[in-house]
Amino acid sequence: MHDYPGGASAIPELPTSATVGSLNITILGINYAPETTGIAPYMTDLAESLGERGHEVHVVTGYPHYPAWEIDASYQGRSIDEIVNGVHVHRRRHFVPNPPNALGRIKMELSFGARAASSGWNTPDVIVCTSPALLATAMVLGRARLTPNRPAIGVWVHDLYGQGVVETGAMTGRSARATSRLEAAVVKSADGIAVVHDRFVDHVVNELHVPRERVTVVRNWTHVAPIDVEDLTAARTRFGWSPDETIVLHTGNMGVKQGLENVVEAARLADEQNLPIRFVLVGDGNQRPNLEAAAMGVNRIDFVRPLDDQDFRTAMAAADVLLVNEAPGIVGMAVPSKLTSYFSSGTPIVAATDVASTTADEIRASGAGVVTRNGDPAGLLTAALQLAGDAETSARLGAAGVRYCATAVGKTASIDKCEQWIRELVAGRN
Repeated sequence: MHDYPGGASAIPELPTSATVGSLNITILGINYAPETTGIAPYMTDLAESLGERGHEVHVVTGYPHYPAWEIDASYQGRSIDEIVNGVHVHRRRHFVPNPPNALGRIKMELSFGARAASSGWNTPDVIVCTSPALLATAMVLGRARLTPNRPAIGVWVHDLYGQGVVETGAMTGRSARATSRLEAAVVKSADGIAVVHDRFVDHVVNELHVPRERVTVVRNWTHVAPIDVEDLTAARTRFGWSPDETIVLHTGNMGVKQGLENVVEAARLADEQNLPIRFVLVGDGNQRPNLEAAAMGVNRIDFVRPLDDQDFRTAMAAADVLLVNEAPGIVGMAVPSKLTSYFSSGTPIVAATDVASTTADEIRASGAGVVTRNGDPAGLLTAALQLAGDAETSARLGAAGVRYCATAVGKTASIDKCEQWIRELVAGRN
C-alpha cells in the first residue's frame, strides 16, 4: 500500500476514455477487498472485471472494517491510494461504530460520504454508487448533480434501506418513514438503478416510485470457486469434526438480521436430547459476543473466526448442511450474499427464514435446499437432521445448487449485464 506523490489526500487525475469503447468508471462504496463477506466481494469483482475489459476503473472506498466493526490495524493514516489488480483504489478513513447501532451507522455513512464527496474526481464518464451506504450515496449524488457536464450516475442497490430498518427494528414511525423518503429521493435522482434480485423491482417501482424502465436486475454472482476435497474425512478431522456427527455450517456476518440466537437454542436442544449434531458458526459480527455468552455451557455449537479462502471452501464442502438463518420479521430487505457461495459448494442448504421471504424464494428457485420456519429451534434441528440423514436428497439438492450457479448466478453473465447497464447509463446521459 502506498500514497501517491503529492500527499496522503492527493488523488491522481482520473483520465477520460483512452480508446473507443472504453469508459472511465468511478465506483463508490464503503466496502471493498480485503473484506471477504457482504458487498465487498461483488464490488471488488466488478471493478477488477471491468478493468480487465479495458475500462479505466477507480474505486473510492473506506478502510477495511467489516464484519468485525473495527478498522484493520494494518491500514493506517487518513488516506491510502494504490493500484490493486489493475484498479485505482482510493481509501478514505471514516468513523466506525462499535457496536453498530442506528446512530453509529449514520455517523459512519456521513463521515465516509463527506470524505468521498470531497475527493478529486476529475471527469469520469459514470459514477456507480453502491447502497448501502445510502447517506454517502446521497452526498455523492448531490455533488455530482452540481458538477458542470456531470457524469452519468447509477445506484447499485444491494439492500432496501427503508424496508430494512423496519424489518430489523432499527427504526419505527417517523424515522422509518423519513428513511424511506430519503431512499426514494436518492434512487429517483440517479440516471438508473440496478437491483440484485427480481423481488426488489416491485418495491423500487411501487414504493420508491422509480419508473420501471430505469430499473435493471443484475444478480449477485458466485464469487467462490468450488473445491474438490479428495479426503472429506481428513478435512473434517482437521476442523475437529467427528465423522459420526452432522455438521451444520453457518458462515458470514453475525448481526441482528441473522437472528442466530435461534441456532444457539437449537444446539441447546441437541445437548438436552444427546443428538449427533454440531452447529458451527464461522465469521464475525457485532452480535458474536452476545451469542458466545448465550452459548456458554452448550456443547454442540462452535464459534470459529473467519477462514481463509482455501479453508472456507473446504469447510463448505466437508459440512453436511449449510445454514442460512434470518431473524423473525426479515422478509424482503436483502438477499444473503452467502447463498451464492453455498450454491457453488454442492452441499445442501437449510434456510431458517420466513416462508414468504426473498431468501425462501431463492432457495425454492435454486432447488438447492429446504426451508424451515425462522425462530423455531426445534424445527431447525429436525430439518437439519432429516436432510443429513437422507443421502439421496442431499446429493440431489447439492447438485441443483451447482447447476443454479451455472444458469442463474454465473459471474460472467452478471458482469456482462452490469457492464451493459453502465454503458446504457453513459449513452443516456450523453
